[in-house]
Amino acid sequence: MLRSRPLGPFVTVAARRSAVVASWTLISRATGLGRVVVIGAVLGPTFFANTFIATNVVPNIVFSAVAGQALGLVVVPAVVSASSRGPRGRAAELLGGVGACLLTAAGAVTALLILASPLLAWSLTFGIDDPVVGQQAQRTAMLLILLVSPQVVLYTLAALAAAAQQARERFVLAAAAPAVENVVLIVIVVLAGVTWGTGQEFGGVPHGFLLTLGLGSTAAVLVHTGLQLYGAARCGLAIRPFRRWWREPGTVRVARRLRGSLAVPAAPMIGMYALLMIAATVPGGVVVVQLAYAIFQFPIALGARAVSIAVLPDMSGSYERGDRAAFASSWRQALTYATVTGLPALVLLLVLGEPVAHVLASGEMRSPDVIARFAACITVVAVAQLAAGMHQIGRQGLFARIDVLGPRNASLALLIVTATIAALALLVTPGTTRLVILCVALLLGELAGAVITLVRLWHAIRPERFADAAHIAVVVIATAAMLPVVGVGWWLLDSSELGTVAEFGVLAACGLLSLAAFAGAARARLLHLSGGAT
Repeated sequence: MLRSRPLGPFVTVAARRSAVVASWTLISRATGLGRVVVIGAVLGPTFFANTFIATNVVPNIVFSAVAGQALGLVVVPAVVSASSRGPRGRAAELLGGVGACLLTAAGAVTALLILASPLLAWSLTFGIDDPVVGQQAQRTAMLLILLVSPQVVLYTLAALAAAAQQARERFVLAAAAPAVENVVLIVIVVLAGVTWGTGQEFGGVPHGFLLTLGLGSTAAVLVHTGLQLYGAARCGLAIRPFRRWWREPGTVRVARRLRGSLAVPAAPMIGMYALLMIAATVPGGVVVVQLAYAIFQFPIALGARAVSIAVLPDMSGSYERGDRAAFASSWRQALTYATVTGLPALVLLLVLGEPVAHVLASGEMRSPDVIARFAACITVVAVAQLAAGMHQIGRQGLFARIDVLGPRNASLALLIVTATIAALALLVTPGTTRLVILCVALLLGELAGAVITLVRLWHAIRPERFADAAHIAVVVIATAAMLPVVGVGWWLLDSSELGTVAEFGVLAACGLLSLAAFAGAARARLLHLSGGAT
């Protein structure tokens, strides 16, 4: 008979940590989605909106070339190891050396970004047919890139401070700080729209409006960084870079791991930049793709990312001790938790994609064409988020084993697949089909990365069990229990003429009731399994 406790792996320390991270991440992602919605509502489906959003992504891409998400994945195990093998101050010294190394690299890369701004500006505006408007767009893009370039250094500091908090198992402020950045930028964009008007396009954008948006976005990142540094100091790991870091063996080892893992965060971000370049050839295309991408990130952040952040210290510790069984157990928990958010999100987004698009396309974006494009993209990212969640936890599991090669190969495969499919989008007429192909490129790229990481991790975990089949089956059954509720919600939204507020209310109610059905079915099934245990 199957042996299982009533709630299986769902009630563990890792689960509680994941819930804390997920709760704050929910707020962060909700404000991140709101940020794109507000920018779209104020700027509209315009080439200027494309340029502003795309140039704001540039610092994140350049930051990924320095370290990106790999910083946390590499630094956390190193700090955990330093704390377990030596005095508490040893971990702080390690962070100081890594900080000096990364800030040096971030400064150099920022200088390169400034030098490359003309080329980047061209790449984000090459799809504008009118030569006069195209020149105006390039000049505007160059100015925005210069205004946001300091964000590379700020994001580097913020990520290092967040990794320090994670290593000390402090997750709240690290997860909440990005929400503050989003709120600050939302306020700035709204104030700019009230002051200078909405729906601005090249040739009519006031200089004050442009400067407010560029400087405001950097100010928002500065606030975010300050909060992360405060959180690191509170947990006893203040970031104090020191000179001659290259003489410290521990710092050099971490720096080498980071250098070997650069492809892990950089490749997906470069792929994302390629998607934005091509999306920028459609008026408002970047806004639509970014909205779809924000929705794509939502379940990943609540599930795979929140879980992997919470269990990474335990997985790293298990590997450090050579406890294969404990490592495999932590991995199975992470895999189960990821399906808890990935599968319900898949159902909700597939069925309710069009109503979601109708509610989120507000202000200047509220037109039938834009809503149709957005809904089509949501349908594709509904599947992509599940593949990306598997890729995320597989990558973190490999990093916990100090395996850089696997994640690097997966990220390179993701980049190749994404860029190849995205390039094919240029063969079709600018419009809905082109944007959908870009989302398909995102899906297939994440799927390639997931397959590579999971296969490699499966080989590493053998002969231990790779997955908890019983509890994953519970998740599948519970997801199926959502279908009647989701179907009724879709029927109500499709057959009724509702206003935006009422439509949002029905969507929210449908989502909550669907999740209640999921939770009830999961609990009933788990209790059944427990009753049948011997």
